[in-house]
Amino acid sequence: MHPLEVILSNGAKFFYIATPGLNAVKIEILGKGQRSSLPLDHTLVSSFTMQLLQEGTTKMNSEEISNLLDFHASEIHPILTFGHEGIGLLSTKSHFNSILPVLTDIFTEAVFPENILGKRKSQRKLTLSLEKEKTASRAGQLFRKCLFGAFHPYGVQVEERHVDNINPTLLDFYYKNQLWQNLEIFVTGNFDEEELLFLQNQLAKLPNRSASDSVLLPETSSEQSVHEPRQNAVQSSIRIGKLSIPKSHPDFIALSVFNTILGGYFGSRLIKNIREDKGHTYGIHSSLSEIGDLNYWEVSADVQKTYYLDVIKEIYHEIETLCNVPIDNDELEVVRNYMIGQMLKQFSSSFDLMDRFRAAYHSDLTLDYYQKKLDFLKSFTAKDILEVGQRYFSDRSSFVEVVVG
Repeated sequence: MHPLEVILSNGAKFFYIATPGLNAVKIEILGKGQRSSLPLDHTLVSSFTMQLLQEGTTKMNSEEISNLLDFHASEIHPILTFGHEGIGLLSTKSHFNSILPVLTDIFTEAVFPENILGKRKSQRKLTLSLEKEKTASRAGQLFRKCLFGAFHPYGVQVEERHVDNINPTLLDFYYKNQLWQNLEIFVTGNFDEEELLFLQNQLAKLPNRSASDSVLLPETSSEQSVHEPRQNAVQSSIRIGKLSIPKSHPDFIALSVFNTILGGYFGSRLIKNIREDKGHTYGIHSSLSEIGDLNYWEVSADVQKTYYLDVIKEIYHEIETLCNVPIDNDELEVVRNYMIGQMLKQFSSSFDLMDRFRAAYHSDLTLDYYQKKLDFLKSFTAKDILEVGQRYFSDRSSFVEVVVG
C-alpha cells in the first residue's frame, strides 16, 4: 500500500496512510539536516535548537506546553539525525485539534529561554563527563573518529568547549534561517476527506525553506587501530568495523544476511563462540548502520579485560570462517526463518507501514524493496553468503579496530 502523496502550497511533500477504526494519530515533519554543514565548533547547535523547541513559544511557556500535552495524552518530540531535523507528534484524533496549534507554533514561534538553556548545557557537560568514564561510550566515540576522521562532522568528538559555544542568539539564528528545509510530512491517522484537507491547509502554513547548497564534506580518513588503556577498568570495550554500502546497493540484502549470521541476533556465531563457549562477554553484536550519507559496519563488545586480545582474534576467525566455509543447511534455515519473522513483524500496523515507507523513501527506494528482500530471504543459498563475505570482508586492511580499557 503506497501512501497518498500531495505537494502542499508551501512546497512540502505530504504523505498519508489511513488507519480506519484507529483513534491514534502520528505525524512526523522532517527537514533536511544541517549539522553536517555547520563549522565543527558549532556541531551542537542543531541538537540544542531541537531540544529547546518545546521549552516555550511566544504564546506559551514550557510548563504550559507540558501540561497541555499531558492533559490531552499527547507527545511532541524532536527528531534529529545528520540527515534530518524535525518534530514528531503522537496524539489521539479526539484531542488532535487541541494539540495541532501547539505543534505549528513550534515551527514559527519558538523562543530559547536562557535559564532553561543554561540547565541543558550543565546537563550536557555532566553527560560528557560521565561518558568519558565509560569505556563503551569512549570506544564508540573513538571508533567514529577513526572511521571518518577527526575533522569530519561524523567523526568530531564533542567536548565541553562545544557546549560553551552555545548561546540563545546562535540558536535563534539557526532556527530562523537554517531549520525547516525541504519539508517532508508523514501522517498516519483516521481522517475523512474534509478533515484531511483541513490538516493539509494547516500544515501548508509551516515555513518550508529551499535547501541551502550542500557543503563539500572532507574525505573520510580512517585510522586503522587505536588502543586506549585504562588501568582501573575491569572490562575492555572493543569496536571493529569499516565503511560499508547503502541500502540501495544490490548487495545490501545479502550483506545484511551475512551480518545476521555473524553477530546480528542472539543465535549468531559471535554469541555462540565468545559468550556461550568462552564466557568472555555478556553480549557481542554486529550491525549495519548509517550516519548522514555514509554507511558502515561494526562489531561491538564489552569483554573481560584479560581476554580482549583473544576476543579480537576470535572475531576475525569467525569472519574468515563465514567468508570461506559454506554455512550448513540447519543454520541457514534458522537464520532464514528468523529474518523473515523479524521482517514480517515490522509490518504489524499502519504506523509500521509508514515507518517502512519513510525508511525506503529516504534511501531512494520504494516499498517494492521489501518484497525484493522477502524474496531473497526465502531463496538465498550458502553460496550467496560466501560470495558477499569474500567481496566485502576478505581485505582485513580496510578494518578499523578500537579498544578502550
